[in-house]
Amino acid sequence: MSDLLKVGVALGKVLGSVEPDLTTESVPLLQALGRVLAKDVVSSIDVPGSDNSAMDGYALAVVDTNEPLPVVQRIPAGTAGQPLQPGTAARIFTGAPIPSGADAVVMQENCTEADGIVTINTSAKVGANIRPRGQDIARGSVVLGKGRRLRPPDLGLLASIGCAEVEVYLPLRVAIMSTGDELIEPGAGEPNAAQVYNSNRYTLSGLLQGLHMEVVDLGIVPDNPAATASALRKAADIADCVVSSGGVSVGEEDHVKREVERLGRLDLWKLAIKPGKPLAFGYIGDTPFVGLPGNPTSVFVTFCLIARPMLLKLQGSLEHEAPRLQAAADFQVDRPNRRQEYLRVSLEHRDGRVWAASHANQSSGVLSSVSHSDALAIVPPDTTVAIGDTLDILLLDALY
Repeated sequence: MSDLLKVGVALGKVLGSVEPDLTTESVPLLQALGRVLAKDVVSSIDVPGSDNSAMDGYALAVVDTNEPLPVVQRIPAGTAGQPLQPGTAARIFTGAPIPSGADAVVMQENCTEADGIVTINTSAKVGANIRPRGQDIARGSVVLGKGRRLRPPDLGLLASIGCAEVEVYLPLRVAIMSTGDELIEPGAGEPNAAQVYNSNRYTLSGLLQGLHMEVVDLGIVPDNPAATASALRKAADIADCVVSSGGVSVGEEDHVKREVERLGRLDLWKLAIKPGKPLAFGYIGDTPFVGLPGNPTSVFVTFCLIARPMLLKLQGSLEHEAPRLQAAADFQVDRPNRRQEYLRVSLEHRDGRVWAASHANQSSGVLSSVSHSDALAIVPPDTTVAIGDTLDILLLDALY
């Protein structure tokens, strides 16, 4: 175990080794989902642009609410009203500007109007039901910062200040390759007893597309040194980063690790992690390389823990790691493992807590344990777990 790196140490080495290429482009806002901002976005306006009504009701001066008031104007959203004279009220609707002379809005449910006269049936306070100018965004403030991956609400936020396009970093080009003579592609017929379908290609492609990166798919690479070296050289020439699955263990047919060392350098190999111990990181020339294990669940876990943060940094994102939450263990671990474990779990709200139930099969070859789970529960090295113990978890949805 002395040669196995802890996950946090390995991630620190990887992140410390790579630097992004910060070439930028401007894209229309509707095409900016998932892209990374290349500079701060500063608002040139206040949002809202004026004091406005938070609901349908009557705009008035609080000092006038003890007597019935004539309703002298109607102010729908999108219309600027006239100044309000003392002793009068305005019928106003949600989002409409507050007329000068009014200092409160009383919701319509607390008012009675008849023959153009409104009676206020409740007490009113100055500022009630008024959204002040700049309450959401103040002119000159940073709305979203450089290095942020744009999410759907961010697009709406940028639209609310009039942004039609944003400056973002160019999408990262990531080459993926699957190694193994046992692999065949879906659609290529039934596998024989020595073959399996290539699931890793589709897992990795989907994960990268979820990060809005450009996928360069090199397909299946045969288990021989010449083919492996050729594929690695090609991948390094055409992509910003290379991610492989399989071929990084110690078997005679595991050629990826040796060929990377021959074509460049290997900075780390083997993690104190379960699943996914045989993970490699290094460079093919100047191109970063991550070699993931071959087992499908190990590919998913190690990609999310090591490759994903590295790729996000290369993309220019300042948000590298997914947030950790906590849940109560609905399972036991009686025998501690010297490696940090990432168990696939399903979540349930019960008795005021979030409970994590372990998938029945935690084998690194069982990809259904990922598809049928909600999160990864983290069991630190040399740790037992009793039912009810609090564990850190990573929500799978936050990793896509």
